[in-house]
Amino acid sequence: MIITDTHTHLYSEAFDEDRAEMMVRAIEAGVSRFFVPAIDSTYTEAMLQLEQDYPEHVFLMAGLHPTHVKNNYKEELAHVEDLLSKRTFYAVGETGIDLYWDKSTLGIQQAAFKHQIKLAKQYQLPVVIHCRDAFDEIFDVLETEKSDDLFGIFHCFTGSLEQAHRAMGYNMKLGIGGVATFKNGKIDQFLNQIDLEHIVLETDAPYLAPVPYRGKRNESAYVKNVLDKLAEIYGVSAEEIAKITTENSKAVFKI
Repeated sequence: MIITDTHTHLYSEAFDEDRAEMMVRAIEAGVSRFFVPAIDSTYTEAMLQLEQDYPEHVFLMAGLHPTHVKNNYKEELAHVEDLLSKRTFYAVGETGIDLYWDKSTLGIQQAAFKHQIKLAKQYQLPVVIHCRDAFDEIFDVLETEKSDDLFGIFHCFTGSLEQAHRAMGYNMKLGIGGVATFKNGKIDQFLNQIDLEHIVLETDAPYLAPVPYRGKRNESAYVKNVLDKLAEIYGVSAEEIAKITTENSKAVFKI
């Protein structure tokens, strides 16, 4: 059984004390494909080192996280452009809009998001979208950018069934993680109304650990808990969920 974690920050400082052991736990749990989103240029070196250490397992993205869109965002986007021009990446992201922490940066977040969508189209890559308290704003941008070459993943999807269908209408898979295991997560109430062809698994480690680890550090091995929850929700085997969601990830990331 091959399990794919489509969104995990393996380079995070949260893993500095036991990264190697954490990776062993994940691989032993059957998680053999890790897609690693970017935050900003300060993490690039750590991401490249991670890929060097685990070349058969780690696949990198290039991008600027919306919470790191600051006054220097144009320089950060130039760094993303430079990376994309020099080597292979498997997605542009994570990008998007986050209005939970700072609403005052909405304008430059929108500009950075649009710019990264255009880069994704230029390089024929998926875009990996971060959305927090910003569904309407995200959809407004996607509406202006929609085209046959716009596709990707709506990472850490926490919206309604209606919002799920709207996201899928923009050629987005839904990234499902620990929230599906939460009692108040809500998405578990309607997920089985969405065909599995639209679903990929993720952890967003070290954040959003699933039950029974909620509130603790998340790690990629725990995607197995999300897998088991989806097997329960859809009434199929864990093996079937792993197979379909891994095939979906291959379709998105082209590997």
